[in-house]
Amino acid sequence: MIKVLFVCLGNICRSPLAEAIFNHKLHNLGLVQKFQSDSCGTSDYHIGELPDERTIACAKRHQIPINHRARQLNRVDIREFDYILAMDQSNKQNILELIQKCNLQHEQLYLIREFQPDANHLDVPDPYYGGEDGFENVYQILDKSIDKFLEHLKVEHQAYV
Repeated sequence: MIKVLFVCLGNICRSPLAEAIFNHKLHNLGLVQKFQSDSCGTSDYHIGELPDERTIACAKRHQIPINHRARQLNRVDIREFDYILAMDQSNKQNILELIQKCNLQHEQLYLIREFQPDANHLDVPDPYYGGEDGFENVYQILDKSIDKFLEHLKVEHQAYV
């Protein structure tokens, strides 16, 4: 089983939406038995909370189920997940600091937009302080990036995808 972790700051906007999109695509492809996914934040701001209501509304508009409670990244995640996909450079740096602090290594740490060849920059913008249109923009970015990530997985793990 391939384990994938999506990471943002508070785990109520971008990363739970990425997890939901990824799971939805896996379901549509008949691959849910081959993957495990989760999401978390590098901060402890929202531990235990549901995703932002705008995240939930965006997922609902796209008929994507979302079921998550916010949690914080920890050292077990670094050891257990095969792929860690950060939403932006700041959170990737936070992940790298945890890896170093815990004296661990991780070979498959990426910015999620590294898989999107037409991306004009690599950060997924944080929609928290904006309106509904920011959440839709994040959805469109994640949808494209996750499609390309799935193509990457197909090449890397032909037996799975």
